[in-house]
Amino acid sequence: MKVLIRAAICIAALVRCPPPDYETKPIPERGYLLRSTVPHMLWFMAPIEAARLRAGVDYPADLSQFDRFFPDEEACASYLQGLRWPDGFVCPKCGHAAQPWQMCRGLLLCSQCRTQTSVTAGTIFAGTRKPLRLWFIAAWEIVSHKYGTNAATVRRLLGLKSYETAWSWLHKLRRAMVRPDRDRLLGVIEVDEMYVGGWDKGVYGRHAEKKVIVACAVEVVDGKRLGRVRLRQVANVSGEALRPFVQEAVEPGSSVFTDGWGGYRGLSRLRYDHMVINQSASPDPAHVLMPGVHRIAALLKRWLSGTYHGAVSREHLNYYLDEYTFRFNRRASRSRGLLFYRLLEQAVQTEHSPTDDFFVGTGRGPDSATAKARRKSRR
Repeated sequence: MKVLIRAAICIAALVRCPPPDYETKPIPERGYLLRSTVPHMLWFMAPIEAARLRAGVDYPADLSQFDRFFPDEEACASYLQGLRWPDGFVCPKCGHAAQPWQMCRGLLLCSQCRTQTSVTAGTIFAGTRKPLRLWFIAAWEIVSHKYGTNAATVRRLLGLKSYETAWSWLHKLRRAMVRPDRDRLLGVIEVDEMYVGGWDKGVYGRHAEKKVIVACAVEVVDGKRLGRVRLRQVANVSGEALRPFVQEAVEPGSSVFTDGWGGYRGLSRLRYDHMVINQSASPDPAHVLMPGVHRIAALLKRWLSGTYHGAVSREHLNYYLDEYTFRFNRRASRSRGLLFYRLLEQAVQTEHSPTDDFFVGTGRGPDSATAKARRKSRR
């Protein structure tokens, strides 16, 4: 009888568990634990595979275990190899699945076609001249702190000589924080836009011109609790910019709450249950009528001002929004080590981006006119 009672308690704990610390994509071969929150019928899908990951075995649980997991470069490369090929090495050229030969230079040699492959090739670590352990420390710093870290802190921590190196590393890790094939939001969704940037004297709301427009969509559970969030910079507040964002972020059939702005017209024709809240006709302020998106806006602006001191450019804002999305959607995770595991797992699946690409079109970087003038003045 006691065994049955304990089993019932375990099942109830699984059903009542908070949203998973990462977003999932349904895989037909694997089972899922489903949880419904009535009356919104919002389903969270947590793959059973996540329960098999063990702290201290599959990932370090704290900083002391981090040092034991990654004492040298060989351990870091072996960990990346396991994340990149979890079912065993597969040659990227011929597709042969077999144990590769380990070369003295750290390369993997395919036993069939004799192609040499690097563990970091095709990932965000490709072409790096710094030790992988420094990359791992930077990734740990990002996920282990509640509000993240900035490039100046990473530079001091790792002893890097160049600020640009630490800055580009963080941007490459941000690119790995969001999967392109992630699930769309489902259930009851609040959608609105916010304005991020400096203070425009005498200009308010949608009349602001110097600020950046960020579209926001957030799941609302049980009327108060928030689920996942989606953020993206948009060019303007027209329907041509807002409707594609909703289509990309929200699953058709969901209930979408917006204000009365004309840019959201036509969502009903896109198979959404569109609910319009007329804020001007209500005595309550906007943050009372739509608390979810306004809470996200306040937290996002506070995070940008606190961690990065507001020093975020228009060209790179989407990467910072990806980092905030990564953090917010995994806020219920009880293990920082599991977040580290997920970040590296997605990093080995993200294509390499040269550092110069981050400076293209921004007027910044070592090849910009400002940098050249600065170097010329020092001579």
